Amino acid sequence: MNDVLVLGAGHVAAPLVRYLLEQEYTVTVASRTVSKAEVLVEGFSKGTARELNTDDDDELRKLVAEHRLAVSLLPYTIHGKVAKHCIAEGKHLVTTSYVSEEMKALDDDAKEAGIFIMMECGLDPGIDHMSAMKIIHQVENAGGEVTSFESYCGGLPAPESNDNPWGYKFSWSPKGVLLAGKNSAKYLKNGEIIDIPSEELFENNWSMEIEHLSLEAYPNRNSLPYKETYGLEDAETVFRGTLRYPGWCKTMKCMVDLGWLDDKEMDLSGMTYTDLMKDLAGDKKKTAEFLDVTVDSDPIKRMEWLGLFDDEQLPMESGSPIDVLVTRMLERMDYAEGEKDMIVLHHIFKAEYPAGTKTITSTLIDKGVYGEETSMARTVALPAAIATEMILKGEITGSGVHIPVDENIYGPILEKLETEDIVFQEKFQG
Repeated sequence: MNDVLVLGAGHVAAPLVRYLLEQEYTVTVASRTVSKAEVLVEGFSKGTARELNTDDDDELRKLVAEHRLAVSLLPYTIHGKVAKHCIAEGKHLVTTSYVSEEMKALDDDAKEAGIFIMMECGLDPGIDHMSAMKIIHQVENAGGEVTSFESYCGGLPAPESNDNPWGYKFSWSPKGVLLAGKNSAKYLKNGEIIDIPSEELFENNWSMEIEHLSLEAYPNRNSLPYKETYGLEDAETVFRGTLRYPGWCKTMKCMVDLGWLDDKEMDLSGMTYTDLMKDLAGDKKKTAEFLDVTVDSDPIKRMEWLGLFDDEQLPMESGSPIDVLVTRMLERMDYAEGEKDMIVLHHIFKAEYPAGTKTITSTLIDKGVYGEETSMARTVALPAAIATEMILKGEITGSGVHIPVDENIYGPILEKLETEDIVFQEKFQG
């Protein structure tokens, strides 16, 4: 019986596979592209690469049955299928994705099968939960209560690698980042629910200084469920936000207004970037007028730098504006070998104690190197790897679908992350 089946060999898989193999576990990496899996296990005697098409249900179930635990790094839409095989075969499961309604519905089945399904055990969601709960429990144990909670997270180029006008780079497909720009948002501020429709998302932004970094923040989806998830019944502010370098929100608002995030397929045969831009708004001058900005404004300059006004043939005969934009961003906004990416995760708590009020901040700034291990890959993969190890060792017990908000789970994971140089700086004022 092998120890761990890792499903997927994408950009975040390497640190997880490396960690588990260094702990002497037997690891099988299964991927549609077996060459990617082979790279991950190269040099490790206990690592095996397997080719797998997840549409092949029989082969997927057979692989699950051959291992003690499965880690799914596949798209979240496939987790349900993997979970059902794990339940049928009595195997534990770890993922870094949000708990979907489909996964929630499997809680009773997982309990009946006696298996532990750990979800939301990456960066965001994952480390954000764990670091937040650590402070919340500290406050409660000291006789206080958290009355305000704000959490901000962003994956960015490190300042030394931030060298394009957008202040952003992608180490894999930007489509998920762009589609998130079409989400609505909701949060609690001073006891009032703030509801932001998707078309106004990027208008709701503000500047933030975090450890000498000048950034801007905007709301991230629906923050209200975290009032219950984190046990913040008495909190009057509960907010989760996204961090970017200044100017991102203004530019993305312009991209939304122009229709560049639309996903309706069009006939693009024979068209250039100029042609598509003219279909959306017009030439550079008309685009500026449509957006009510000047032709030398930052958003227009960023579009120009990206080549959206170029007389260059589009890379596809049919597709949507967002497909064209994704392709262009991958061409112009990717990391070069040796450049550094950066994760910034920042919590702000207001805590009421019998003796008065304190403000507490908890901040993680982590950097990685493209071509080695990126910070994004490390911070997503290593919590899942450590949780996997804890389940295999019997340090995490129980059954059902869980996220890492229990002190017996997040405490050891945060301690082990510190040995991987993923460390929070905590400050107390008041």
